[in-house]
Amino acid sequence: MLTARQGLLALLTLCLALLVASALPARAAGGAPAPVSASARHPVVLVHGYNADPGVWGSLREDLRADGYADSELFSFGYDTHQSVNEVLSARLAAYVEDVRRRTGAARVDLVSHSFGSLVTRWYVKFGGGGATVERWVSLAGPNRGSSTAWACALWDQACRDMTPGSYVVSNLNSGDETPGAVKYATFWSSCDEVVNPDSSVPLAGAANTPVGCLGHNDLLGDDPASAGVRAFLRS
Repeated sequence: MLTARQGLLALLTLCLALLVASALPARAAGGAPAPVSASARHPVVLVHGYNADPGVWGSLREDLRADGYADSELFSFGYDTHQSVNEVLSARLAAYVEDVRRRTGAARVDLVSHSFGSLVTRWYVKFGGGGATVERWVSLAGPNRGSSTAWACALWDQACRDMTPGSYVVSNLNSGDETPGAVKYATFWSSCDEVVNPDSSVPLAGAANTPVGCLGHNDLLGDDPASAGVRAFLRS
C-alpha cells in the first residue's frame, strides 16, 4: 500500500515520462522515421526537363504519395521547353508557384527539377524572387554548368543555347554565390550521364551533392535510391 507521499511521487514520475515520450521523434514500425506530418510539409512543385512533359514524374509522385503526401500537395509545372530560361520560363514558373501558394495557403514550396528544368528553377530562385518562396531546391541531372551536348541543337533552339557552357544563363547562374539565400540545395548526378557532359556540371558549391552511380540521364527519374535520396532531403 503506497503512502500519500509515495503515490504523489509515482504520479509525478509518470507525468514526466509521458512528457519526455511526447517530445521524442515519432517512429514508424521497425524503427524507421515516420512520414513527415502534413503540417511540416511544403507543397512540392516538379519541373521536367527538355523535350519532356509532367508525365515523367509518375514514379516519384507515387513514392511521395507513399510517404504521406496528398495529391493536393504535389504539382507538376508543364511548359514549352524550347523557350528562354531568363526571358520567358522563369516568370511563368514564378506565376505557377504563386498559384500553388494561393491554392494551398503555403508560404513556401519545395522545387524538384530534372535536366533543363534545373536552369529554369535556379533562375527563378536566384533572380525571380524564388528565394523568398522556396524552402528546398533539388536538381536531378541538371546541366548546371552547361552541357557540351547542347551545341547539337543550339543553332535553332533557344533552350539549347541556354544550356551550352558559358551561355548567358549558365554564366549568370554561376556568378557569385551558386546557392544563394536561405534555400536548401541538393543535386543528384550520374557518372554515366550521356546527356550532361561533363558529369561535373551537375554539382554546385553549397549544395548537398549526391552521386547516384552509373545511370542514364533519364534513369534517375525512376531510380529507387535516387528517389529515396530526394525524399530524405525533402524531410530534412
